[in-house]
Amino acid sequence: MANTSVSYKCPNCGAPLSFLPGKTTVSCEYCGTEFEVSAIEEMFQSQNEVATAAAEAQQTKWDIAGAGDDWLPAEVSNLQAFTCSSCGAELVCDENTMATECVYCGNPTMIPKRFDGKLKPDMVIPFKKTKADAVEALKNFYKGHYLLPDNFTENNRVEAIQPMYVPFWLFDSKIDSHAEFKAKKVRRYDSGSMIVTETKFYNCQRSAKMSFEKIPADGSRKMDDAYMESIEPFNYSELVPFSTAYLTGYLADKYDVTAEECAARADKRVENSAIEVLKSSVKDFNSVELVNSAVVKEVGKVIYALVPVWILTTRYNDKPYTFMMNGQTGKVVGSLPYDSGKAFKYPAIAALASMPVFYILASMFL
Repeated sequence: MANTSVSYKCPNCGAPLSFLPGKTTVSCEYCGTEFEVSAIEEMFQSQNEVATAAAEAQQTKWDIAGAGDDWLPAEVSNLQAFTCSSCGAELVCDENTMATECVYCGNPTMIPKRFDGKLKPDMVIPFKKTKADAVEALKNFYKGHYLLPDNFTENNRVEAIQPMYVPFWLFDSKIDSHAEFKAKKVRRYDSGSMIVTETKFYNCQRSAKMSFEKIPADGSRKMDDAYMESIEPFNYSELVPFSTAYLTGYLADKYDVTAEECAARADKRVENSAIEVLKSSVKDFNSVELVNSAVVKEVGKVIYALVPVWILTTRYNDKPYTFMMNGQTGKVVGSLPYDSGKAFKYPAIAALASMPVFYILASMFL
C-alpha cells in the first residue's frame, strides 16, 4: 500500500534531516551534509506528490449504487432458496430445479424457503460446457500426473457433478498511477591488475493513466477464492442481460460477500497490475526495486454477474476430492492424491542414470 506521508532522510546516509534554528540550510546531524532549502524541496517534491495522491486514493470509493437491481415480484415467486441443514450453504434455483444434494458437503437434505432482499444480477455468462464435457475434461486433467495412484485413475468415477452459477462482482476502473523505482546498473571491467566493479543507482519515476474493465471478485464465501481465480479468465464479451430463463436446470449461489467487501480485492488487483505495467517500462537495468507508489481511482463502476462453474466430486480412500471447471472455457482446477511409492520410485530410477537427468525428471514429476 502506498505511503501517505514522506520521511525526509539524507540521500547520503539515510539519517533523518532537520532544519536547525539560525541556519539557512537543512542539515544531517550524522554525516554533516548540508542542503539548500530549495534543493530539499526539489528532491522530495515527487514523494510529496505520491503521498498526496495516495491520500486521495484512500478517500475514493467504488460506485456500487448501480450494481444489481431489485427483483420483480413475478421473478421472486419463481425462485426458491434451499438451505443445507448440514453446512448452512445457501443455493438459489428456479422452481423447476430439484436440489438433490449440497455441492459443498454432499448432504441430501434441503429445506426450501422463499428469498428476498438480495439484488438481481445485471448480467450472466450462460453455460457453454455440458456435463459430458465436464467429465471428459476431468479425465484429461488426470493425464500427465505421474504420481497419481493407479487405482485412482483406473477405478475412479465422478460421484457428484453439479452445474452452478457463481456470483461475481465485476469492477471497472480508470486510474491515475504513480510509482518510484530504485534501479541498479552494474558494470565490471579490467583496469590493469584489478577487476573493477562499477555500480550506479538511478531514481526512476513513472506515471500513467490506465483503464481496467471487469476485474473479477467472487461473491461467495463457500467458493474457494484460489479456485475461482485459477479457473479465470472468463470471456466477458459473452455477458448477456440476466434472465431467470438461464437458471432453468441449474443451481445458482446467492452472494454472501457484498461489493463493498470485495472492493479491497479489486483495488489490490488494480494496484498490482498498474505497478507491474509501470515497472516493465524501467528497462536496461540489472535490478529494479519499487520504492513508493500511488494509484488514484478516478472512476469506479461495479457490475453484478453470474458465471458458470461445474463442480465435480470424486472419492478415493474415503476422502472426497473436489474439482471445478470453467463452464464457459472448460479450464479445470483441483487437488489430486499422490502415490508415495511412486514419489520415491521415480527419483530413484532417475538417479541411476545421471545427476542431470535426475534433476530434469524430478522437476517433471514433482
